[in-house]
Amino acid sequence: MRRGALRWPGVLAAAFVLAACSGARVGGGSNSAPPTAAEAARFLSQTSYGATDEAISQVRASGYSQWIDQQMVMPQQTHLADLTALNKSSITATDVYGTVWRQAVTGPDQLRQRMKLALSEIFVISMTDSGVSEIGAGAYYDLLGAYAFANFRTLLEQVTLNPQMGNYLTWRANQKENPATGQHPDENFAREVMQLMTIGLYQLNLDGTVKTDPSGRPLPTYTADDISGLAKVFTGYSYYSPKPTVVTFGGGNLPSDAKFRAMIPYPQYHSTSAKSFLGVTIPATTTPDPAGDLKIALDTLFNHPNVGPFIGKQLIQRLVTSNPSPAYVARVAGVFNDNGKGVRGDMAAVVRAILLDPEARSSTLAADPNYGKLREPLVRLGHWARAFNATSDSGGWLIPSTSGNTSLGESFLTAPSVFNFYRPGYSPPTARLGGQALLAPEFQIVDEVTTAGYLNTMQTAIDQGIGTGKDVHSAYAAETALASDPNALADRMSLLLLNGQMSAGLRGRLVEAVGSISVPSSGSQATINTALLNRAKLAVFMTMASPEYLVQR
Repeated sequence: MRRGALRWPGVLAAAFVLAACSGARVGGGSNSAPPTAAEAARFLSQTSYGATDEAISQVRASGYSQWIDQQMVMPQQTHLADLTALNKSSITATDVYGTVWRQAVTGPDQLRQRMKLALSEIFVISMTDSGVSEIGAGAYYDLLGAYAFANFRTLLEQVTLNPQMGNYLTWRANQKENPATGQHPDENFAREVMQLMTIGLYQLNLDGTVKTDPSGRPLPTYTADDISGLAKVFTGYSYYSPKPTVVTFGGGNLPSDAKFRAMIPYPQYHSTSAKSFLGVTIPATTTPDPAGDLKIALDTLFNHPNVGPFIGKQLIQRLVTSNPSPAYVARVAGVFNDNGKGVRGDMAAVVRAILLDPEARSSTLAADPNYGKLREPLVRLGHWARAFNATSDSGGWLIPSTSGNTSLGESFLTAPSVFNFYRPGYSPPTARLGGQALLAPEFQIVDEVTTAGYLNTMQTAIDQGIGTGKDVHSAYAAETALASDPNALADRMSLLLLNGQMSAGLRGRLVEAVGSISVPSSGSQATINTALLNRAKLAVFMTMASPEYLVQR
């Protein structure tokens, strides 16, 4: 570990052994009883970027269900507005990170903020692709937030027609087949919208388990012919223009909002031949109907029986636990199929089902060593900033890319591929998790380098701040006020970071280490304050470096 300005005694030599084997109990409670502070903190670990004193009080006062209701109707502040307000001729990726971090940490609509991150890991675009506009990426993140609690069919259509998705998965300006030249429609989006965004590779039961043939082989959901047929649907769309022309189809002479307004059809480029996919055939025609064909395709995908378990399980993994039981998946998928009022795809109902399910709220299940998920690095940093009231000197939250493996190994909207930074079905092949056939998606970006990168990044962030000029930092006012009592400081770390369930072992090490920083009984107040601040920083770092923190339960 690199040296920082602060010398921290007693830091855990092997604190960062990333193994999902900590069995610390976690507060549960029923949905009808007012949650305890620990139960509220645990709920917030699943529904926000982390607990704060204020958020814990809000959850305790309203209860889980009402808190969700309040969150879902909160107005959305857009990243597009933030980026436009910068009044810059060219928006950079760092500008996008800044507005996303600001809202993730300070936004009152925390459930929407977590859902934007979760959905961006399913409906992936990436600013690493030169075709993806930075301001367009910010607007795309807005889109995910705007439709996070809407109907999945609407969300799917909005994602499909977004020009940044069109650029990233190369279906914008996709043209119909031309037998004379051998030209075929681009199949990229047709493949990925099935594989990653709606139905997956294999047919699923309602509980997410894979259907097999009599020989035990998984049954595929689609074939190469299905991809080719669907690709014909995704032809003849390009940038919005009030006066569409051949030039605007190719990306020229565009209005200023074309990078984030939904793409429009250009019928002359749309395939008129027969299109067969997933058991549906759109007959050949002499008159191109791009909007009609698109509706049939998206309706077909939306109504496929795989969508409920496929999307539901991924959202459970992103918010609650990497290995939900088949019964949990089935309950959520059942709500996707019918919200109780005959409506399919009600995302508000799905999110509510995920968060209020007994497997999400049960303290008994949370104590199972196989329960929970590795906190992804972006959530960890956001949790630090929220829990300890971090502020931005500039107001711009100037945190540049954290994707490097010597940093967090992950940044918003900057995945290395359409498969995100990690896949939902990943299991570490040489670890105990893999041997038990347990999934651990976030472990795909964990190795010796990223482990050290996280520790070093957090040590510096906690001690000095993070970002350009250490723009984002905490004064630890509440923690310093408690630091004369190491046990009181440990209690605060336990509640804000560990849902009130710090183990006796970690507590003992933390109290011992904090107590080893002596606080002068006399001398200048500045000297005393420095010692108390160093105690607070050490307590935060030791807790956030522990396996107990790294595994969200």
